[in-house]
Amino acid sequence: MDPYSKLQQLHDTMANMTKTIASLENNILDTLKENTELKVENELLREKLDKLTSNNNEPAVKTRSGLESLRQIYKSGYHICNMYYGSHRDPDSDCMFCLDILDNFGEKKKKQ
Repeated sequence: MDPYSKLQQLHDTMANMTKTIASLENNILDTLKENTELKVENELLREKLDKLTSNNNEPAVKTRSGLESLRQIYKSGYHICNMYYGSHRDPDSDCMFCLDILDNFGEKKKKQ
């Protein structure tokens, strides 16, 4: 095999390896995103379960802890709004939908 053919074969092999690596990176990112979304969902479901199984003697405290949990999830870089719920959020920029929930959560509970 001549040197040019060997070089072309090596180039093709490297191109295939690059595609494989890019595909693996995308798969890992998708898995990490799904894992994070499941962690957030799991935390929220545990809070709902705790709320349902505990006494309803102190509803204001429960509402406050739910609001604080939502704030903590938002501060840790995840959406809490229904549009992007559980997906990663750029911590340097705010989501108006999430902020609306945080601003109005306590007000809606007081009216009911």
